[in-house]
This record gives sequence, structure tokens and C-alpha cells, in this order.
Amino acid sequence: MSFQCRGRGPSCKADINAQCPAALKVPGGCASACEKLGGDTYCCRGQYKDKCPPTDYSRFFKRLCPDAYSYAKDDQTSTFTCPQGSNYDVVLCP
Repeated sequence: MSFQCRGRGPSCKADINAQCPAALKVPGGCASACEKLGGDTYCCRGQYKDKCPPTDYSRFFKRLCPDAYSYAKDDQTSTFTCPQGSNYDVVLCP
């Protein structure tokens, strides 16, 4: 099956794992601040549920991969869609 999405899709050429902040390193990769550190600030919950500002960690991901959806309240430039009505395979690690 082949298809063409309208517009562009997300991409990232940076090696995130090689530049991962020490606080986010996990075996084999780089975790999100919410996953690794937890807390309302990083996970956009509690008092930050509706107004969740970017953190230094989300800015790290955004700087290296501008298309990345780097935290729960990231902007609309980081979401992508394809036409509906088809079956898609999403391959994260080819």
C-alpha cells in the first residue's frame, strides 16, 4: 500500500539519545521528563492541568526536533494528520 499525506509529516534528524540530559537518561534511550521525573509540572496535571508551560526539558526536545510534540500542551505546529478511511502502519523504529 502506498499513500501520500497532505502537507508534511514530522521529522527529526537529531540524535536525541546522544545528547540526552543526564536526568532523563534511561537504558537504551532518553525518557520524557514526565516519565522519568514525574510531578505536576512535568506531567501537566494538578495546578498545571490547564496552563502547562514548557520546561527546560521540553525545550531541549523542541530545540533538537522542532516537529516534536514535546509536552502535553505543545503547540499546533507539532500535530500532523493524514486522510481518514485507510489502514496505516506506524513504524517508530524501522
